[in-house]
Amino acid sequence: MTHEMLATLRPLLVAEASAEARACGTEQSDLEQAVWLRLLERLDTDGPPVDPHGWLRRAVRSEGRRSRRTARLERPYAAEPADDHGAGPEQQALAAARDRALHDAVRRLPGRCPSLMAALLSPKDLTYREIAGELGISQGSLGPERSRCLGCLRRLLTPEVAAREPRG
Repeated sequence: MTHEMLATLRPLLVAEASAEARACGTEQSDLEQAVWLRLLERLDTDGPPVDPHGWLRRAVRSEGRRSRRTARLERPYAAEPADDHGAGPEQQALAAARDRALHDAVRRLPGRCPSLMAALLSPKDLTYREIAGELGISQGSLGPERSRCLGCLRRLLTPEVAAREPRG
Protein backbone atom coordinates (compact mmCIF):
# COMPACT_ATOMS: atom_id res chain seq x y z
CA MET A 1 0.00 0.00 0.00
CA THR A 2 2.75 2.49 0.92
CA HIS A 3 4.76 2.09 -2.30
CA GLU A 4 1.60 2.40 -4.41
CA MET A 5 0.54 5.50 -2.51
CA LEU A 6 3.99 7.09 -2.88
CA ALA A 7 4.08 6.35 -6.61
CA THR A 8 0.59 7.82 -7.01
CA LEU A 9 1.36 10.95 -4.97
CA ARG A 10 4.78 11.73 -6.48
CA PRO A 11 3.57 13.59 -9.62
CA LEU A 12 1.13 15.64 -7.56
CA LEU A 13 3.82 16.48 -5.02
CA VAL A 14 6.24 17.56 -7.75
CA ALA A 15 3.60 19.85 -9.29
CA GLU A 16 2.40 21.29 -5.97
CA ALA A 17 5.92 21.78 -4.60
CA SER A 18 7.03 23.46 -7.81
CA ALA A 19 4.22 26.01 -7.60
CA GLU A 20 4.58 26.58 -3.86
CA ALA A 21 8.39 26.81 -3.94
CA ARG A 22 8.23 29.75 -6.34
CA ALA A 23 5.66 31.47 -4.15
CA CYS A 24 7.59 31.02 -0.91
CA GLY A 25 11.12 31.45 -2.27
CA THR A 26 12.45 28.04 -1.30
CA GLU A 27 13.98 25.14 -3.19
CA GLN A 28 11.44 22.74 -4.66
CA SER A 29 13.49 19.73 -3.58
CA ASP A 30 13.61 21.00 0.02
CA LEU A 31 9.85 21.39 0.04
CA GLU A 32 9.33 17.91 -1.43
CA GLN A 33 11.72 16.40 1.12
CA ALA A 34 9.89 18.09 4.01
CA VAL A 35 6.50 16.82 2.81
CA TRP A 36 7.80 13.25 2.32
CA LEU A 37 9.22 13.37 5.83
CA ARG A 38 5.93 14.60 7.24
CA LEU A 39 4.09 11.80 5.39
CA LEU A 40 6.47 9.16 6.75
CA GLU A 41 6.01 10.51 10.28
CA ARG A 42 2.24 10.40 9.80
CA LEU A 43 2.34 6.84 8.43
CA ASP A 44 4.33 5.80 11.50
CA THR A 45 1.89 7.36 13.99
CA ASP A 46 -1.57 7.66 12.43
CA GLY A 47 -1.39 5.51 9.32
CA PRO A 48 -2.18 6.71 5.80
CA PRO A 49 -4.40 9.78 5.41
CA VAL A 50 -8.02 9.18 4.44
CA ASP A 51 -7.71 11.64 1.53
CA PRO A 52 -4.02 11.39 0.46
CA HIS A 53 -4.31 13.95 -2.35
CA GLY A 54 -6.00 16.55 -0.13
CA TRP A 55 -3.58 15.82 2.70
CA LEU A 56 -0.62 16.27 0.36
CA ARG A 57 -1.90 19.64 -0.93
CA ARG A 58 -2.42 20.89 2.64
CA ALA A 59 1.00 19.59 3.71
CA VAL A 60 2.74 21.40 0.83
CA ARG A 61 0.99 24.68 1.74
CA SER A 62 1.83 24.20 5.41
CA GLU A 63 5.50 23.51 4.69
CA GLY A 64 5.58 26.55 2.39
CA ARG A 65 4.22 28.75 5.20
CA ARG A 66 6.78 27.28 7.61
CA SER A 67 9.54 28.05 5.11
CA ARG A 68 8.37 31.67 4.74
CA ARG A 69 8.23 32.10 8.54
CA THR A 70 11.74 30.71 8.89
CA ALA A 71 13.04 33.00 6.15
CA ARG A 72 11.48 36.03 7.87
CA LEU A 73 13.11 35.11 11.19
CA GLU A 74 16.59 34.52 9.79
CA ARG A 75 18.39 37.83 9.41
CA PRO A 76 21.90 38.57 8.17
CA TYR A 77 24.31 40.21 10.58
CA ALA A 78 24.15 43.69 9.06
CA ALA A 79 25.48 45.33 12.25
CA GLU A 80 28.59 43.14 12.39
CA PRO A 81 31.01 43.36 9.50
CA ALA A 82 32.23 40.03 8.19
CA ASP A 83 35.71 41.49 7.84
CA ASP A 84 37.24 42.79 11.10
CA HIS A 85 40.57 43.95 9.58
CA GLY A 86 39.91 47.63 10.28
CA ALA A 87 38.84 47.03 13.89
CA GLY A 88 40.94 47.99 16.87
CA PRO A 89 42.54 45.48 19.25
CA GLU A 90 39.51 45.28 21.53
CA GLN A 91 37.13 44.59 18.63
CA GLN A 92 39.54 42.01 17.23
CA ALA A 93 39.74 40.25 20.61
CA LEU A 94 35.94 40.23 20.90
CA ALA A 95 35.59 38.92 17.35
CA ALA A 96 38.14 36.18 18.04
CA ALA A 97 36.26 35.17 21.22
CA ARG A 98 32.99 35.12 19.28
CA ASP A 99 34.57 32.95 16.57
CA ARG A 100 35.99 30.55 19.17
CA ALA A 101 32.57 30.23 20.85
CA LEU A 102 30.95 29.55 17.48
CA HIS A 103 33.53 26.92 16.48
CA ASP A 104 33.29 25.26 19.92
CA ALA A 105 29.49 25.12 19.62
CA VAL A 106 29.71 23.66 16.09
CA ARG A 107 32.01 20.89 17.37
CA ARG A 108 29.42 20.04 20.08
CA LEU A 109 26.57 19.61 17.57
CA PRO A 110 25.08 16.11 17.24
CA GLY A 111 25.42 13.68 14.34
CA ARG A 112 26.50 14.98 10.94
CA CYS A 113 25.95 18.61 11.92
CA PRO A 114 29.64 19.47 12.56
CA SER A 115 30.72 18.19 9.14
CA LEU A 116 27.71 19.79 7.42
CA MET A 117 28.36 23.17 9.06
CA ALA A 118 32.07 22.94 8.21
CA ALA A 119 31.19 22.26 4.56
CA LEU A 120 28.68 25.13 4.48
CA LEU A 121 31.20 27.53 6.03
CA SER A 122 34.08 26.31 3.88
CA PRO A 123 36.09 29.03 2.13
CA LYS A 124 35.79 26.88 -1.01
CA ASP A 125 32.15 28.09 -1.28
CA LEU A 126 30.86 24.62 -2.14
CA THR A 127 27.53 24.11 -3.91
CA TYR A 128 24.80 21.94 -2.36
CA ARG A 129 25.62 19.25 -4.93
CA GLU A 130 29.31 19.27 -3.91
CA ILE A 131 28.44 19.22 -0.20
CA ALA A 132 26.00 16.33 -0.71
CA GLY A 133 28.68 14.38 -2.57
CA GLU A 134 31.29 15.14 0.08
CA LEU A 135 29.00 14.05 2.93
CA GLY A 136 27.42 11.12 1.07
CA ILE A 137 23.81 12.30 1.51
CA SER A 138 21.12 13.38 -0.93
CA GLN A 139 21.06 16.97 -2.08
CA GLY A 140 17.39 17.26 -1.10
CA SER A 141 18.28 16.40 2.52
CA LEU A 142 20.70 19.30 2.91
CA GLY A 143 18.11 22.05 3.40
CA PRO A 144 16.11 20.29 6.13
CA GLU A 145 19.28 18.99 7.80
CA ARG A 146 20.86 22.47 7.67
CA SER A 147 17.74 23.88 9.34
CA ARG A 148 17.90 21.27 12.10
CA CYS A 149 21.62 21.89 12.64
CA LEU A 150 21.12 25.66 12.79
CA GLY A 151 18.32 25.16 15.32
CA CYS A 152 20.63 23.04 17.47
CA LEU A 153 23.40 25.61 17.10
CA ARG A 154 21.03 28.41 18.08
CA ARG A 155 20.00 26.50 21.22
CA LEU A 156 23.64 25.82 22.11
CA LEU A 157 24.62 29.45 21.68
CA THR A 158 21.62 31.04 23.42
CA PRO A 159 22.99 30.62 26.96
CA GLU A 160 26.39 31.96 25.85
CA VAL A 161 24.86 34.97 24.12
CA ALA A 162 22.58 35.68 27.10
CA ALA A 163 25.56 35.54 29.47
CA ARG A 164 27.37 38.24 27.45
CA GLU A 165 24.44 40.65 27.24
CA PRO A 166 24.85 43.73 29.46
CA ARG A 167 22.56 43.77 32.47
CA GLY A 168 20.53 46.95 32.76
